[in-house]
Amino acid sequence: MKMGKGGGFYDGLSEKTYKEMPSTGGKGRVLLNIGRFEIGQSYVTAKVENRYGDRVGINIEGGRSGIDLQETLFRLDPATMPRHAYVVAAVNETGKLLVRKLPVLGVKDWLLIYDDDLFMLAVKDAYDELEITAV
Repeated sequence: MKMGKGGGFYDGLSEKTYKEMPSTGGKGRVLLNIGRFEIGQSYVTAKVENRYGDRVGINIEGGRSGIDLQETLFRLDPATMPRHAYVVAAVNETGKLLVRKLPVLGVKDWLLIYDDDLFMLAVKDAYDELEITAV
């Protein structure tokens, strides 16, 4: 994912994390185009299309840090499950990149992302794409 017109990073953690991201695809890389977020009490949800044309749910919550991958979005080998996933979002108005390294917690029917900043920006509808690289 490239920075937009404003360029730069959302915060110092994003810049540091971006520099440590692997340059190759790791065990899986997906780019998700998010139409719009639905806001719940302590989470946001959205629907994206997987490689089979099926609609898959995304749930983003604050609190603990981690990610549960969704099996049809990634080509996962149970013998070599990824340990971490890098999540990148370009903030719409500024073009600044928010980058987080999240521990992979498991595999679920939905893509579940647990991160305070991604949650708060989703509530504000501040990004419409997520790039996730599992390593």
